[in-house]
Amino acid sequence: MFEKLFQLQAHGTTARKEVIAGITTFLTMAYIIVVNPSILSATGMDFGAVFVATCLAAAIGTLIMGLWANYPIALAPGMGLNAFFSFTVVGSMGYSWQVALGAVFLSGVLFFLLSILRVREWIINSIPMSLRFGISAGIGFFLALIALKNAGVVVDHPATLVGLGDIKTPEALLFFGGFVLICALSFRQITGSVMIGIIAVTLAAMALGLVEFQGLVSAPPSLAPTFMQLDIAGALNVGIISVIFAFLFVDLFDTSGTLIGAAHKGGLLDKDGKLPRLGRALMSDSVATMSGAALGTSTTTSYVESTAGIAAGGRTGLTAVVVALLFLACLVLSPLASVIPAYATAPALLYVAVLMASGLKQIEWDDITESAPALITALAMPLTFSIANGIALGFITYAILKALAGRWSQLNASVALIAVLFILKFIFLDAA
Repeated sequence: MFEKLFQLQAHGTTARKEVIAGITTFLTMAYIIVVNPSILSATGMDFGAVFVATCLAAAIGTLIMGLWANYPIALAPGMGLNAFFSFTVVGSMGYSWQVALGAVFLSGVLFFLLSILRVREWIINSIPMSLRFGISAGIGFFLALIALKNAGVVVDHPATLVGLGDIKTPEALLFFGGFVLICALSFRQITGSVMIGIIAVTLAAMALGLVEFQGLVSAPPSLAPTFMQLDIAGALNVGIISVIFAFLFVDLFDTSGTLIGAAHKGGLLDKDGKLPRLGRALMSDSVATMSGAALGTSTTTSYVESTAGIAAGGRTGLTAVVVALLFLACLVLSPLASVIPAYATAPALLYVAVLMASGLKQIEWDDITESAPALITALAMPLTFSIANGIALGFITYAILKALAGRWSQLNASVALIAVLFILKFIFLDAA
């Protein structure tokens, strides 16, 4: 059965290798089952329901990727997009979480249509690499700010906007300890380093009496508080269009980058360097996003941690199926997830931020028309507390700078159009 479904021999692998690879991938990304509910519950969403939605969305998306696209790629609610969902769309912009879920669903629909119409390559190729790296780094900085805020290390200040909090508190010290532990374990290539760090901080907090152990397993919480609560009609409001496109752009870049990078690492590209069944893989991602929004979670996307399983020998969708089954098994761990404090998940956010910020080294710093828009993009996200604003300012800066520098050949029509649309948004919608 495995051979018929996944063509193991043709991919030079065995069922045993695939199972080990699936376990490896799961351990590297399992932190999302506690981090995602922690972030989304800040909007007023029920923690238990989001926990179940996270596990189910990850399982559904990963199963589709494994069974239909036959790739060893795992999916789950994306880091960065969940923070954008909670702290910008709901927290700063004032939309309800139901409307935010509607925006996520619509972004998934657009992603699905782009995949069917096969214009995805044109869109991906038309976005300058410098802006892509700037967006990735900006999301990293955004996560870093949230991590430092959750740990009480960075606080608001009436004179300087931000300032240093009390770093002598047990919470701040545990945060720093968890972060360096995760980094050290990662450097030593210990599988599951992020999850180990989260658990270590939580155990230390229990020992200090900061949190109380409430059990390990129980029946899964009810999904009812978030299931099918998305407000699609509210998300069709003109003012939230930029939010929908922010969800779409980031998911598109994340997924395409992860797929190509993981496929290259696993030798899954064809002789022309292209990814077979790319359409299926992208549609799997878009269906996962729509399903996740219906269940009650932010954008579901392909995880770069999948490369850990590929490095362990995973080559087919069987690896993904194993990951999906493990996510389903986690449904009974809600008591453990609910006891983990924000300062225990904050080290994971900061660690992911470090990984995402590494894209800055790929920017052409000797070319100011490339580096300036990328840096504007990266800095605007944390400083305006919005991924959408960062993307908008990056595109506008890129288009104007290229035009004034006389580099018209490097300014394609799609980037210019997007820049004009963002300018009109700032003039008319934000002013209103």
